[in-house]
Amino acid sequence: MTTLRRHLTPLFATILALSLCACKTNTTTTSASTNQAPSNQNGGQGGQPPGGSSAADVSYKGAVEITTKDSQTGQTYASTTSDESALLISTSDEVTITNPTLTKTGDSDGGDNCNFYGLNAGLLVKGGSTTTIKGGTITTDADGANGVFSYGGNGGQNGATGDGTTVKISDTKIVTTGDGSGGIMTTGGGTTYAYDLDVTTSGRSSAAIRTDRGGGTVVVDGGTYTSNGLGSPAIYSTADISVANATLLSNLSEGVCIEGLNSITLENCDLTANNTQRNGNATFLDTIMIYQSMSGDADSGTSTFTMNGGSLTSKSGHVFHVTNTHAVISLKNVTINNKDSENILLSVCADGWSGGTNNATLKADTQALTGTIKVGSDSTFALELTNGSTFKGAIDGNITNAAGDTVSTKVGTVSVTLDSTSTWTLTADTYVTSFNGNASNVIANGYTLYVNGVALTGTK
Repeated sequence: MTTLRRHLTPLFATILALSLCACKTNTTTTSASTNQAPSNQNGGQGGQPPGGSSAADVSYKGAVEITTKDSQTGQTYASTTSDESALLISTSDEVTITNPTLTKTGDSDGGDNCNFYGLNAGLLVKGGSTTTIKGGTITTDADGANGVFSYGGNGGQNGATGDGTTVKISDTKIVTTGDGSGGIMTTGGGTTYAYDLDVTTSGRSSAAIRTDRGGGTVVVDGGTYTSNGLGSPAIYSTADISVANATLLSNLSEGVCIEGLNSITLENCDLTANNTQRNGNATFLDTIMIYQSMSGDADSGTSTFTMNGGSLTSKSGHVFHVTNTHAVISLKNVTINNKDSENILLSVCADGWSGGTNNATLKADTQALTGTIKVGSDSTFALELTNGSTFKGAIDGNITNAAGDTVSTKVGTVSVTLDSTSTWTLTADTYVTSFNGNASNVIANGYTLYVNGVALTGTK
């Protein structure tokens, strides 16, 4: 059944106050609900786990509502009303939407009801439906108005199974301009499959590929994903996200962010980021940020970033930055273009969050690496080079953040492993805790590698 709902006047909505710390929206609790809040309040990154509303407290509305099996072609869906979707699909049945023209205005002050449960989204799918969207355009110009939202119904319980809600979307153009308005959004154990989309976001806290509490699964193949706002990476992961054959561009923020026990895998993608403005708790500029906010939006555990093939272009700041979590970074045949003058490949150290550890492993397989690796005095780092990989650079612990503050003056715990086919060319004297491999695979280049304070002999 399809129901058209009309309202005489839009509800007045205050402008959504969104602020990410690095990439993530902060939250605060009110007597009625959990609302997004400025970064100096508790909740969100670096704050206490927020409480507040659940999906059961959300009153969903749609200008058009689909509640049974349906197939629609060439329809127009529009909403100008706060906290109302232009199209709400709430059914366990299959639905197909072909060549829609969807527009959504009307700001929301629903805070995390928008972030977690899909309130005010342009197109919201929930209830266990498998919904297929083909072609068309989806445009939102409102705060808290994600473009296409797949809510899996697990109530925001990280790791819990969703209700089967699945969005399959292809060849669609999605544009969002408001704050807190991602392009494709997945939460609550939902699933999204996206093929050859053209997604552009311009607001704050508006990742082109966005997830939040309750996680889920996102699979992307092809397309272009561009973010332009502060705290808006091309991808923000509190889920398991796989992207292949896509172009990813972030013009102000990090390229991708992973929070806690979650993952991003890129296959033959071209990722470019120009992170020129710090946000919230973040004290570094970087392209790949891996961290744990302790907000409750992601479980703690190993964060995983994997990239095979493609290119990674970092125009500003560190290529990789790890803080307050354990991260495993795996690279194979990636072309890395570090255009920042400091040429820092990776930093693992303290930043604006606490409660976790600063621990990173970088695995390079058939991979060329260049630049300096920074390991803070309170941090742990492991470098593993295999299958003809090369590293031209040094490792040290002298770290100054983008605010000009000294973070560390001594290197932390560092282990380096080289297989028989891989080499390390030093660009400065380097101190490590342990070295595994043949010393002849280290090209001294006029410098010295110290292992537990003793100069390694037998280097070239």
